[in-house]
Amino acid sequence: MSSDTDPGGGTGDPVMYFLEDITFQGKSRRTRDAYERVLREFESYLEGRGLSLDDANHRDCMAWVHQLRGDVGESTVATYASYLHRFYAYMSEVGRFEENPMTLVMEEIDESISTDPQRRDISVPAMRSFVDDIGHPLNRAVIVTLLKTGMRAGELCNLDSRDLHLGRGPVETGPRPRLDGRPRSVYVADEPARGEAYNGETRTASNKRKRATTVPVDDELATVLREWLAVRPDPRSDARPLFVSTSGDWGKRLTPDMVHHLVETHARRQDWYREGGGAEENVTPHYFRHFFTTHLRDRTGDRGVVKYLRGDVASDVIDTYTHDWGDRVREVYESNVYRILPR
Repeated sequence: MSSDTDPGGGTGDPVMYFLEDITFQGKSRRTRDAYERVLREFESYLEGRGLSLDDANHRDCMAWVHQLRGDVGESTVATYASYLHRFYAYMSEVGRFEENPMTLVMEEIDESISTDPQRRDISVPAMRSFVDDIGHPLNRAVIVTLLKTGMRAGELCNLDSRDLHLGRGPVETGPRPRLDGRPRSVYVADEPARGEAYNGETRTASNKRKRATTVPVDDELATVLREWLAVRPDPRSDARPLFVSTSGDWGKRLTPDMVHHLVETHARRQDWYREGGGAEENVTPHYFRHFFTTHLRDRTGDRGVVKYLRGDVASDVIDTYTHDWGDRVREVYESNVYRILPR
């Protein structure tokens, strides 16, 4: 299925060609490494059958996917299959390969492979105990922010001081105009993009919101944020990032990798994370978004409000929330958000 064009872009290595391209597209090092691990495993599997990546047909791909079952969880199988599908789709789209053998595989793949895995079920009391064991002001503020807002790790990293309006407390700059008249709130923009300048600083992560969102800050989140701001190192950037490193990169804006490491460290202590565990088992920053969505939706019964807070499209509440602050969404949020700090 190979084309006449060298699939390695001069190196003879299709995997390296693909990895270089997704790096240029702004994918993180973590994502690049994950793709490389999966693609190299598949490449080794093919070599054992005397085949190369551009020789594989849909039966070869299906056999590999089948082989994965039993060794890894079903959600991990789905992830690996999606990585392979994207690799072949991209290589065929740019003319390096003639076709994508994974197209048919993805249509035929067993329905037991779930792209929305059943994640670990953690109760609010258990999560409260988890948070209670976190003493470092930065770690505590990061995890409580993720739990209370449902924002992504990259969105948290992109927050600047101007995006937070506590009404009072140790904030060195005034809030952005969008927060005028909206105390105790945090603004999550939709513009920041990895590799592009935003508020005068080139960003290491992209916000994936479909809409900019103003999220309420309740008493608990306000408490941990004030505690953090009282001891936060002076930021290196004039953008005044809200969350900065307190380790070797003192004062530097947190990156998604730093947040992942921070969460993983605490999750391991709780036996909520193990090497090789899939999304259904491991607690990661994205798990907190799942926790937020599940518990708030169950408590409110209002999917529209939760979709708005997550930054998804929710046309039924956009106008109400944007033009009548303090009415529907804030009331729903404050009446139903779970308590996460010990009393």
